Amino acid sequence: MKKFLSMVIALCLVFALATHALADYTIEPPEGPDYGEPTSIEPVYTADRGEQPNEYKGKDAVMIPPAFGVGGIYPLNVFGNSTAVTPSDAVIGGGTVTYPGAVGGGYPSAGQAATSSPASYFTEVTSDLEYADGSLGTLSIPSIGVNTKIFEGTSTASMAKGAAHFEETSIWNGNVCLAGHNRGTNEIFGKIHTLQVGDTVTLTTKLGTRTYVVVSVEKISETDRSGTAATAWNQLTLYTCVRDERPYRWCVTAVEV
Repeated sequence: MKKFLSMVIALCLVFALATHALADYTIEPPEGPDYGEPTSIEPVYTADRGEQPNEYKGKDAVMIPPAFGVGGIYPLNVFGNSTAVTPSDAVIGGGTVTYPGAVGGGYPSAGQAATSSPASYFTEVTSDLEYADGSLGTLSIPSIGVNTKIFEGTSTASMAKGAAHFEETSIWNGNVCLAGHNRGTNEIFGKIHTLQVGDTVTLTTKLGTRTYVVVSVEKISETDRSGTAATAWNQLTLYTCVRDERPYRWCVTAVEV
């Protein structure tokens, strides 16, 4: 009898273990942007970390970067066909941005200089235009939280205090060119590459206050100074370095509304 009971118990244990081993277990794969199924024709992209690069990632983006100063994969104002956005395409407050005095009716990018620049579209920096603190005015870019004073010259001292004004450019009429740091304790231009077409920029000097609208954000060569050329319209050009890319600069162009 004992042997029979032992045999029954042993059979019960074997049956229980066999049933457990045959159970249907389903392990779901983890979810989230860091996981994906690779294919033979495209790589797996994980979640972006940190600051987003200012480049067009669409499937129709051009594969070979164009010449500096020409629309391509980097600017915010172009698409895969490298068609530059003109002021007539930039809309602000429900209206269309006009472009007074444009040569040939179109807007030149940072790599294109105006063909004419009347003397009336250049305002020289003089002592009577300086404020008591030595500044030449104030630059405001609400969309990225910039509100800084402007100082003459692009020296280290000027850039440590605020936006630096290119001495060879106008301070009011025509093309006003400014530079600023993109990192450090005075990184006032650290986010200008994130500006969108249609964002507004305000310049205030002793001669008045002007509002400009962004029409171009470009990545150019550090040696490209064509964007500082005099213009036959009122323009604001902003420069800063590209983080960890010494040969390049960000160039933001805005025209008077």
